[in-house]
Amino acid sequence: MTDLTFTCTGVRADPYAAGPTLVLRLRITAAAPDTRVHALALRCQIRIEPARRGYGPEEAEALADLFGDRSRWGSTLRPVQFAQVGVMVPGFTGETETDLVVPCTYDMDIACARYFNALQDGEVPLLLLFSGTAFTGAGGFRVEPVPWDREAVCRMPVAVWQEMVEQHFPGCGWLRLPRDTMAELLAYRSRHALASWETTLRALLAAAEPAPPPLPLPGTPAPRVTERAAP
Repeated sequence: MTDLTFTCTGVRADPYAAGPTLVLRLRITAAAPDTRVHALALRCQIRIEPARRGYGPEEAEALADLFGDRSRWGSTLRPVQFAQVGVMVPGFTGETETDLVVPCTYDMDIACARYFNALQDGEVPLLLLFSGTAFTGAGGFRVEPVPWDREAVCRMPVAVWQEMVEQHFPGCGWLRLPRDTMAELLAYRSRHALASWETTLRALLAAAEPAPPPLPLPGTPAPRVTERAAP
């Protein structure tokens, strides 16, 4: 069986993608330099390893809904599934590099997005687990599985995630709502001719606030305060 090893050499945000997308650069190396690989159908499962970094007080507070109180992190700080993607690697001899494209979400109902959003700086410890099929051989070709124990470590800077989110949602958050709630909000926005979702939500928040008491007219005497005696 062809012995392949995988190394993640870097990660960046794709500035030209239609949606939030990370690009991981992979180096694939065969044990023998003259090994011919005609093609490689590669699958990669990406996991967040939260126990492999430290957290400041504000980060710990933001992660409480995922992992509970910090005193319990010894048992709750478990890996978080991030993505599962595939790539078709063209033929190579000995060694090659390829891009692994990872579509992302900013949906705060998804655990990985909440985790990334809670971090302020430093790096995100990622573990890449590989599988797939290799087409190898010098004269003809053989079909071989990529062993399930192939893996690589990636230390993604938090700034890369923040840059990616800012590209697609500059200065904004993201909120997911059921269809019927969205329909009601859209009807409210249309009835009141509101220009944006921000003005729609601000109008609803203002309507929910209790109205302040009216100011007295000039020259109006202040109301007399009376007290009731305790029974």
